[in-house]
Amino acid sequence: MTRPRVGIIGNQYLINDQYPAHAGGTMNAEAVAEVAGAMPLLIPADPRFVTVPELLDSFDGFLFTGGRPNVHPEEYGEAATEAHGAFDRARDAIALPLIRALVDRGQPFFAICRGFQEVNVAMGGTLHPEIRDLPGRLNHRMLPDGTLEEKFALRHKVTLTEGGVFHRILGATEVMTNTLHGQGIKTPGHRVVIEGLAPDGTPEAIRIEDAPGFALSVQWHPEYKAACDPVSRPLFEAFGRAVAAWAGGERAAVLRTA
Repeated sequence: MTRPRVGIIGNQYLINDQYPAHAGGTMNAEAVAEVAGAMPLLIPADPRFVTVPELLDSFDGFLFTGGRPNVHPEEYGEAATEAHGAFDRARDAIALPLIRALVDRGQPFFAICRGFQEVNVAMGGTLHPEIRDLPGRLNHRMLPDGTLEEKFALRHKVTLTEGGVFHRILGATEVMTNTLHGQGIKTPGHRVVIEGLAPDGTPEAIRIEDAPGFALSVQWHPEYKAACDPVSRPLFEAFGRAVAAWAGGERAAVLRTA
């Protein structure tokens, strides 16, 4: 039996500073295959190669991954500065309209880190270019040195809305997460509901109000050791159930917590 298909939104890279490539982290594919129970397929996020209507009809769900380039601030009405870092306008051109189409259609998606920020921008929100420069905020960036385990180590609590979707999925109102991001939500987009906050008030978990399907996003990286992490596994399992339901023809609201 064919597994449900999850399109993983990839990033563009230069290999050896010369050879252009599209890529996606192995951990994302592992989480989709091993925990969500779906077939992971990497999408070259560039409108020269794919269109939003094609993607909607080709996949049962989507994973919007993290990535070093940031959403271009022109997408939310601001000018680019040095603090905004690098950009990937081709990914912007696919990811932002795709998110809006998925929300309208009720097709499942799960968004991580840059994907979390894409969801907010797609819904009309804005971003801070550098969280650590704001008064009273933590440095949420990835540690510059150390092993993979050290970089993805749990670093702060996230407090979840009692009775909210994330609370129901995770069975707790407080969880520990890693943190590897520089940017964050400034103003929430239309229908963006913040359900998780870091100790410094940085939004960490969001959902789309009245979305007809699974439409959740987190600012941390749950793909790391997703099969054994007590926070990551329930999130990917819930995503997998929603994707399987869509593949099976269900088009009503699908957000099963168990």
